[in-house]
Formats: sequence, structure tokens, C-alpha cells
Amino acid sequence: MSEVTRVVTAAVPARVEPLPPDTLGDRVRALKLPEAAKRRSRHFLWPVVLVVCGLIAAGSWFGYQQFLQAAAKAQTLAQKTDDGNRPPVASAPPQATPRSIVPVQAAAPSDENIALVSTGYIIASRRILVSPKVIGLVVYLNAEEGRLVKKDEVLAKMESVEFQAEYDLAQAALDLARQQLIELENGNRPEDIAQAEAELGESEAQLAQLEADWRRKRELRNSGILTPAELDAAEAQYRATVKRVEKLKAALKLIKIGPREERIAAAKAEVRRREAELAKAKWRLDNCTIKAPIAGTILKKNAEEGNIVDARVMNGSYSLCELADLADIEAELMVQERDVSKVHVGQRCDVRAEAYPNRKYEGVVSRLMPIAERSKGAIPVRVKITVPAEEVGVYLKPDMSARVTFLK
Repeated sequence: MSEVTRVVTAAVPARVEPLPPDTLGDRVRALKLPEAAKRRSRHFLWPVVLVVCGLIAAGSWFGYQQFLQAAAKAQTLAQKTDDGNRPPVASAPPQATPRSIVPVQAAAPSDENIALVSTGYIIASRRILVSPKVIGLVVYLNAEEGRLVKKDEVLAKMESVEFQAEYDLAQAALDLARQQLIELENGNRPEDIAQAEAELGESEAQLAQLEADWRRKRELRNSGILTPAELDAAEAQYRATVKRVEKLKAALKLIKIGPREERIAAAKAEVRRREAELAKAKWRLDNCTIKAPIAGTILKKNAEEGNIVDARVMNGSYSLCELADLADIEAELMVQERDVSKVHVGQRCDVRAEAYPNRKYEGVVSRLMPIAERSKGAIPVRVKITVPAEEVGVYLKPDMSARVTFLK
């Protein structure tokens, strides 16, 4: 064979005989990894398993520490709530084992004893807007926010010059009316009666003289010595004196009888009218001094010295201050209609202000209002709160929000 033939023969690949079809076992064996690959995969899985186990352990330890801290905080809060004081600043929880955990006793009532929980606002049962009853200038003001005042303590004084003058004028008019009534009731004095009798006697004496003159002149007229005119003048003077004597007799009779009952009644009515005017003037003068209507705390001051205060207007100074008794306070709540059946008058309650949640006060439902709030679908409810004397006005203040727990 030549050299060319050998090269071509070497270059041409030999004919490949077809393999017989694989069996099922051959296919399964073909899927198996070689031993070297199996050894490499085992070396790779061990680090992964260790990392996962470490993460699980770290998570368990962190969760356990959080549980211990929460348990310690709950125990501290429950203890301070029972004492009625604020909880102190939380310190680092002790590292305790699960066996040393003590169950926390809750200070709040259990769910079985709670009928309803609602929120509302603190209000004063008696909140008074102190306003003067007269219009005038404030010349003295003794009102400061937060100051405790006693009942009938002087809070302010108004200018009283005009009211004092009105009072003096009314007093003088009353004195005059009273003296006139006394004069009528006492009647005429003996001196007045004696004077009237003397005037009557004088007139009677003159009448006798005039009658004698008139008779003498009439005789002279019949003799023709006296003119008719002279006789007529003497007769007229005589008859006038007769009428004067009759008048003086009637006056003397009235003097002795005294004034008429109607005049006395009119004088009494005049006295009553003057007394009413004096009482009105005194009322206006007395109201220039404004006193505290109740004992309580001044919540707000609405005027200053020099202000003209008029309670009838709303666009200026119309009041001096607001006063309330902070020992008599309530919680005003809006209980939904679906829950109002759980509330009744006399029901005991626990009241906590949102500002001081660790201070609990006892309360009792004082009343359910007779009309509902249509827009809110609720019934207004008032809860009377019992406040210790040493805490009046310290923690619970009007218009603060409060949380009320109604007990079964």
C-alpha cells in the first residue's frame, strides 16, 4: 500500500457501529453522581447547616431576652399601679432563667368585672361666670387664675358715685313721705284747735256787732234819715259775717275729727313707693361690690381694673372671671346607644385622666341625660368623681380627657 493510501485511510474515520438500546437500569445508573462529585457536595453542605443553626440559636436567644424584659416591665408597672404612684424610670431587667419568672398581677380589673370602657372629659359640676349686676367701671379687682377663694370673699368693686347719689336721694324722699304720714295719723295739735276756736269766737263777736248795726240802720231808714245804699251795705256785711262764722265752725269740727282715712291711705302708699325706690337704689349700690358666690378656684380672669363691664353685651367685657369648685367634679361621657344598657345610675367606675394614667379615682354614675345626641347616636352620661382633699385641683382639671371603666 502506498504512502498516500495510508494517509487517507488514517484521516477517514472508521464506521461507528450503532449501540444497542439502553435498558432502564442503565438509564438509572447514568443519573447517579460520580463518587468524587458526591464527596464535594458533602463538604459544601456542612458550612450551610452550621450557619443556619447559628442563626436559629441567635434568634431564639434574642426573643428570650425580649420576653424577659417585657415580663420585668409589666411586673414593675403593676406594682406601681397598686401603690397609686408613677412608675419609675425603667432600669435594665435582671438576667433571669425561665424558672425564676414570676407571673405579673394586673392592677386593672379583670375583663369579667368590666361592663364598658369609655372616654370623655372632666367637667366642674358648678362652673360660674361671675358678672356684675350693674354697669360700671372696675376700680378694684382681686381675681387671679388658680387662686382659691372663700364664699362671699370680695372679688371686685365698681365705681359707685352715681349709685350712692341715687341712694341718698331715695332715702330723703322716703323720710319726707314718712313724716307726712305721721302728721296725718297723729291729727291736729291742741294748739291748732285752740287757734281755730279763737278765730271762730272773733267772727261771732263781729257778727253780733254787725247785726246790731244793721238793725239800727234799718230803723233809721224807716225814719227817712238813712239812705237805702247805706242800709244795703250794712246788711251785706252782716250776712257775710254770718257765712264766715259758719265756715269757721265747720273747719273747727274737721280739725277736731282729724284727716280723712283716704288721705292716710294715700300717704301710706306713698311711703311704700319711696321704700321700693330706696330698696332698688340700695340693691344697685350694694352690687357695686362683687363677692364670690361659692367657694372654689378661679379658672379664668376676663377683665382688668379700668374696664367698663356690662353683662348685657357680648362684644366687650361682660364678666369678671370664671369660678368653679374643683372638689365637685364629674366626667362627661358620650355612651353609644348600643352600649347604654350596660350603664345605670349608681354604677361604680374607675376614672383615670389621660395625663396621669397611673392615678385611679373612684367614681359613680350620677345620671343619664334625658335626651340623646342624634348626630352622634349616643347618650350623655355623668360620672361623679371622688377626689381626696389634698389633691383637689392638682391632677384633675376641667376639660382634661379621662378614661372611665364601668364595673359590673
